[in-house]
Amino acid sequence: MRILVALLALSGLALAQTPDMKTVSGSTAGLYQMAIGNVIKAAEAMPEADFSFKPVATVRSFGEIAGHVADAQYVFCGAAKGEQKAGPGAEKMKSKAEIVAALKSAKSYCDTAYGMLTDANAGDAMKFMRGERARIGVLEFNTVHTYEHYGNLVTYMRIKGLVPPSSQR
Repeated sequence: MRILVALLALSGLALAQTPDMKTVSGSTAGLYQMAIGNVIKAAEAMPEADFSFKPVATVRSFGEIAGHVADAQYVFCGAAKGEQKAGPGAEKMKSKAEIVAALKSAKSYCDTAYGMLTDANAGDAMKFMRGERARIGVLEFNTVHTYEHYGNLVTYMRIKGLVPPSSQR
């Protein structure tokens, strides 16, 4: 009986963490989960040796892009939480393990910002960059930025003959 109660409690907890895609705030959180999930899966799938890969010398390497995404999460999500938060310097990290860990840590930090978002507080003005933006606007900007760089990672993966996470079935 205790096992059944524990399983039901855990399943309820898992359901409580799933964004309600029928609300504005839940839809915003759900799209973020897809974006950052794809970035993390891409970083996990790319071989360590290819983290230094860049198609031409004038662009960031795969690892630098993934690290940049990790660092940016703190800026965007910190603003949405009313905090000024700098990233851990993941763009300068070299190892796959460090960068993947930085992405997962950044996601955990942002999960709290998206978790705080409600339809009622979505329009709250938050300090962001040189002005103010609605809380939901800051978080949507984060999702767009994350997907922008996921697109870069997809190109690098394709060049290396890998299927990106969003194309896998």
